[in-house]
Amino acid sequence: MSRNKETGRKNRLMNRIKANRRVPGWVMMRTDRKVTTNPKRRSWRRSNLKL
Repeated sequence: MSRNKETGRKNRLMNRIKANRRVPGWVMMRTDRKVTTNPKRRSWRRSNLKL
């Protein structure tokens, strides 16, 4: 990717970074550990982003 990114692409990348987190601990406690994984979790090696 280029060093100077346009603002729209930069915002989309930031949203993807924020969304790529694990499920919070309080969610696991509230659901009695039924929800332990984030279905939208993404690995930088396995999948590419469509920006």
